Amino acid sequence: MERNMRTWLEELKNAPVKKTMPILSFPAVQLLGISVNELISDSDRQAKGMQLVAEHTDAAAAVSLMDLSVEAECFGSQIRVSDSEVPTVVGRIVHDEEEARALEVPKVGSARSGLYVDAIRKATELITDRPVFAGAIGPFSLAARLLDVTEIMVECYDEPDMVHLVMEKATAFLIEYCKAYKEAGANGIVLAEPVTGLLSPALAEEFSAPYVKGLVEAVQDDNFIIIYHNCGNNTIQMIDSILDTGAAAYHFGNAIDMAKMMEHIPADTIAMGNVDPAGEFCNGTPESIRTATLQVMEACCGYPNFVISSGCDIPPRSKWENIDAFFAAVKEFYESGK
Repeated sequence: MERNMRTWLEELKNAPVKKTMPILSFPAVQLLGISVNELISDSDRQAKGMQLVAEHTDAAAAVSLMDLSVEAECFGSQIRVSDSEVPTVVGRIVHDEEEARALEVPKVGSARSGLYVDAIRKATELITDRPVFAGAIGPFSLAARLLDVTEIMVECYDEPDMVHLVMEKATAFLIEYCKAYKEAGANGIVLAEPVTGLLSPALAEEFSAPYVKGLVEAVQDDNFIIIYHNCGNNTIQMIDSILDTGAAAYHFGNAIDMAKMMEHIPADTIAMGNVDPAGEFCNGTPESIRTATLQVMEACCGYPNFVISSGCDIPPRSKWENIDAFFAAVKEFYESGK
């Protein structure tokens, strides 16, 4: 359903009682009674899972799978799949500059990318009471999967031209991928750049921010926005280059102090975060997640542009009683008048 997303962000920012927007999709496997492998292989199940999550929660938006293996698989990476965990990339496919030059930019629709776009098309027909966001990996995080996450950290120093070459190809694919989601009816993208959070601020400014900015400029408009996500522990130090990307909103992980981050966010820009997805949603208790959620909200809700969320995507095996406790804690906070 088309809607003015700039207006949606403004209304969310100005609302005295804000709806939360956790990265909540994979726990749909429990509502559907299927495995993760079955979910990532079927667009109907993905769309239905998003619908069930939307019906079960009063979230500000519906968010599709944060499956950061999809795009690398399109380039030819090997993927490890299980019944209970999010898919992961195995090994590297680019070892030197010659292979980087030979790397072909895949077409959208290759591997599972077409299935994921189709899932969003179906989800937008099922969910009409809130925006629907697709998920995509960011350019540097995609390049890190093609070059290996550990190796790219060294090659940013030793082989910068090769890294930039892979970055260019990764970004070219991601722009077309995001355009496909846009055409399918998505209201925006949650763009995950977690590996950037491991870089120094200078390297992030060189190897991530310009490519994210190029992607944002290519696809973002009033009806389609980018929410930039980074869950690294260096994000506060690199916030200037992150904000320079021009994304419409930002989402940060629990590795940082969210209240300190809010000091750096412009008052007209929404930032979201950052209750621990593994420690609380997956391995916590209703009591512990209530405490953690209230702590973040008490520290950050003095900023009108803050929206409470999970720190990253919520793992598939997270207990729904914990997820429900998170939503209950958000409601409790606002009803208390704090």
